Amino acid sequence: MPGTPPAPEGGGVLPGGKGVPPASKDVPLGDDEAAPARRDGGAATVGTGAGPAGGDRAELERFRTEAAQLRRQRSGNKRQRSGGWRTPVATLLIVVGCLLAPVSVLTVWTANQVSNTDRYVANIEPLIHDPAIQNALTDKITTQIISHLNVAGHANQAAAELTSHGLPRVGALVKTFAPQVAGAIAGFIHTQVHKIVTSPAAAHLWVQANRAAHEQIVQALSGQGGGAISTSNGQVVLDLAPFINVIKQDLVNRGFSLIGSLPTIHVTIALFSSRTLVEAQTLYRLLNDLKWVLPILALVLIGLGVYIARHHRRALIGAGLGLAASMVVLGALLAIFRGIYLNSVPDSILPADAAAAAFDTLARFIKQGLRVLLVAGLLVAAGAYFTGPSATAIHTRGAVASGLGWLRATGEHAGLRTGPTGRWTYQHRAGLRVTAVALVGLIFVFRGQPTGLTVLVLAIVLLVLLGLIELIGKRPAQPQMAGHADGRR
Repeated sequence: MPGTPPAPEGGGVLPGGKGVPPASKDVPLGDDEAAPARRDGGAATVGTGAGPAGGDRAELERFRTEAAQLRRQRSGNKRQRSGGWRTPVATLLIVVGCLLAPVSVLTVWTANQVSNTDRYVANIEPLIHDPAIQNALTDKITTQIISHLNVAGHANQAAAELTSHGLPRVGALVKTFAPQVAGAIAGFIHTQVHKIVTSPAAAHLWVQANRAAHEQIVQALSGQGGGAISTSNGQVVLDLAPFINVIKQDLVNRGFSLIGSLPTIHVTIALFSSRTLVEAQTLYRLLNDLKWVLPILALVLIGLGVYIARHHRRALIGAGLGLAASMVVLGALLAIFRGIYLNSVPDSILPADAAAAAFDTLARFIKQGLRVLLVAGLLVAAGAYFTGPSATAIHTRGAVASGLGWLRATGEHAGLRTGPTGRWTYQHRAGLRVTAVALVGLIFVFRGQPTGLTVLVLAIVLLVLLGLIELIGKRPAQPQMAGHADGRR
């Protein structure tokens, strides 16, 4: 306005007491005020404006940055709310898969025992070599043979005949020594039976008899019954008549011709409680159709849970630990069931040591399977952890990388260079890692009867292969920059 003195530089007081703010860098510009600045190439003035307001632009950028952060935070919260179902669903899938894992082990064991004769024979064959089982068989067969011979009864009958023919002293003498004669004969038979039972011929007969009886086992589990395996007095029993026939023939060949006149003797040995058979039949009928579905379903559920989870690596660690924990639970349940089984078998039917040997032999493939999955679960969890971002994992990987680098440098210093092979390995290291993992996985899947030791060995082999890939692979030399070369000239 005409006659109005200009405001002093840096602010001042106008006539009338009204203050004029200074053209300070601390006064932020709004969007409307900032627009002329943007149109003028980034320069803004206040009032008559003496120069560029760089501080105002910095303040404006700070406000914009904070607004963008708020928008990203709101967007992240929305995504978290919209994806909040992932964690519980993934947890549920992994838990169900881990619970199905021990059921799958039992299912596969049952299927192998029922449908695979070779696997069944491999399971049952060691029993004949166990001393407790050999002694139990020897005692049972000897008792049955002695009871059918009835040596004391024949001796008393002979004493009566002698007495009736006028030889009372001789008859009395025979009757007096009849128990000793019966004991001597029983001892002789027991010794011969034990030799036969522990012989390779008996082991071969055991295998052949069990192979032939495998169909009867299938019938017993399916509820059809019949054959060499049946139920008697609450027990599932195996008929030993084939053994006794071999023993009778062997005794006849040794000069004990009286044995040959005995009829066929059916002696049974208890395998397990019929109540256990009923449970096995129920389980068989329930799981026979699921023997392939359950393992695949358990694996799919665990894999799907890991895929759905927000944090895949954490989910994989949890799945591995959950699988291992489920195998520990299965082992504990087997131990509890073993005690129940041993307490349910009277010594008169099967001695405790023989019953324990039978249970441990029959259940050893279940224990082998749970050990495999236990070790596999722990290895998966460990692998997922040590490939993660934790400080321990980073330090471990750094130590391994440093060690491999030292080995590579030492080899190169000694004249061992990988050359083109090292460069090719470095360029294709991702594919080589996948190939190594796939190769070890195929070996594990197609190996007939893997054990926990097998899993550990395969894991070590995989680590060695991955280490070799890192050791052989060498980063190609970087081309020199032209500027650097010119500077040297």
